[in-house]
Amino acid sequence: MKKILASLLASLALLGGAQANTELVLDKFPKERVSDLAALQNGAKLFVNYCLNCHAAAFMRYNRMKDIGLTDQQIKDNLLFATDKVGDTMTVALNAKDAKEWFGATPPDLTLVARSRASASGTGADYLYTYLRSFYRDDTRPTGWNNLVFPNVGMPHVLWELQGQRVAKFVDEADPHDPSKKVKHFEGFEEVTPGKLKPQEFDSEVADLVAFLQWMGEPAQGQRVKIGFGVLAFLAVFFVIAWRLNAAFWKDVK
Repeated sequence: MKKILASLLASLALLGGAQANTELVLDKFPKERVSDLAALQNGAKLFVNYCLNCHAAAFMRYNRMKDIGLTDQQIKDNLLFATDKVGDTMTVALNAKDAKEWFGATPPDLTLVARSRASASGTGADYLYTYLRSFYRDDTRPTGWNNLVFPNVGMPHVLWELQGQRVAKFVDEADPHDPSKKVKHFEGFEEVTPGKLKPQEFDSEVADLVAFLQWMGEPAQGQRVKIGFGVLAFLAVFFVIAWRLNAAFWKDVK
């Protein structure tokens, strides 16, 4: 329990602890992806290739991905880069001290990140879906990247080859709370170099990755939902039976 709590706190610290842009409206994550096995399998591939270099998922074992339709052999052949046992947890070799020196903070464990980012403005999946699509070039930052959702983030844009490079356009406007001050208002992105994927294709890939992150936070959620619908259906049928049985018992009582 202490390790899980520490993971949640670390996720909050890196992905939302600084001055996140509260005025930015979060895009809606296509939640149907969480029940799409093909999307989850693609998301697992993206997670292992782009996220697992720095971020661990220490509360998830590789062989749990059999729940999304993969066999032990498929996991071993395509997703097992950091270990040789499918029963191992998804840890990384990155030294925490080095990571803090390079990025300014230790990259958090991502097992529960989709659950830790839920807020009044949207679900954790909405946050991650918007965050991963909001990077832009910023030469003032140590990594050369910045983010609209999390300004001055220490994380670089690991998916830039897929999305391409772009810059953000801002204009100075009067602060509505203090007209004597100026605030920067985001106007849009401008492409610098194209990526390997078209914008719609990149959004789809990010949706698959976020779907996997959400599934990873609660692998049994699909089964839980099915059981819940089954229980509701049983109660509905039982209510009708109980109602008719009650009527039969009391039909001769005046």
